[in-house]
Amino acid sequence: MKLDLQRLAHLPVSLFSMILGLAGWSIALQKAEHTFGWKFYASPVALAFTLALFIFLLGLYAYKALAHRNEVLKEFSHPIKMAFFPAMSIGLVLVSTALVEEHADWSRNLWIVGSSLHLLFTLRIVSIWIHHEKFEINHMNPSWFIPAVGNILVPVAGMQHASAEINWFFFSIGFFFWAVLLVLFFNRIIFHQPLPQKLLPTLFILIAPPAVGFVSSVKLLGSVTPFGTVLYFIALFFALLLTLQFNLFRKIQFALSWWAYSFPMAAMFLASNLMYKSTGNPLFSGLSMYFMGVLTLVILLLLYHTYIHTYIHPSIHPYIHTYIHTYIH
Repeated sequence: MKLDLQRLAHLPVSLFSMILGLAGWSIALQKAEHTFGWKFYASPVALAFTLALFIFLLGLYAYKALAHRNEVLKEFSHPIKMAFFPAMSIGLVLVSTALVEEHADWSRNLWIVGSSLHLLFTLRIVSIWIHHEKFEINHMNPSWFIPAVGNILVPVAGMQHASAEINWFFFSIGFFFWAVLLVLFFNRIIFHQPLPQKLLPTLFILIAPPAVGFVSSVKLLGSVTPFGTVLYFIALFFALLLTLQFNLFRKIQFALSWWAYSFPMAAMFLASNLMYKSTGNPLFSGLSMYFMGVLTLVILLLLYHTYIHTYIHPSIHPYIHTYIHTYIH
């Protein structure tokens, strides 16, 4: 079977949301192995797989950018799709975080590139928000948190690579836009049309900013503070709220938006694990194990369904199906 490169014109930038979930899982496995003394060391395998997939997707999208520039520009001007471009830069920051303990030099280089690129994405996309002519309130969904609020993640590894002032700069941007966009989003879902079913999994993104914000605040301040505790329990509230709506989510047909389930669960594990290490309260140990179990199950299900829908039944992204068959068979 010959690979049809023309199909790469339709490669969605939202595929990079997979990297957020897989990188978050890799970091979570690292912390679990350290905290709970796990001896099977799955984190290096998970990280290697994440890196390989990340490089693969970057290569495909780079080809798309060169061969189908207009398609990329269309995505970047789309009110929903544009929010996924910064998933590339967040992916770099997350990989940097996963490497910070064992490969500090690589971590620092990736952090510099990732955080700088993310700042550029933030400036450009916020500028588009300000000067737009065609956006509507119903375009607003949790994926809009990725470009600006994603800055709140930078200090997690950044405190080992740059001054506190630089990290506070990124944290402040992320925290400000989290507050603003959260109000706008609740205005949208309460007083306007509900999210379409395909985008319902993105509701889980609401968990990530306060959970990651808590971890970043501990890195910035050196300990768990009342401010950080408030962030943690806001994240826990969103996690409980969405868990109670399990029956709604299990009826949703598979789409790439399902990957929105993954990184927030990783963020909740990391936040709960940090609370346990800081307080010694067994409640947080239990929550850590719970979120790790949910995260691992979610990742395995997502990988399975992504494989099924791209390899066996290519109804979602036939170009990925073509690529896999070309190079495996």
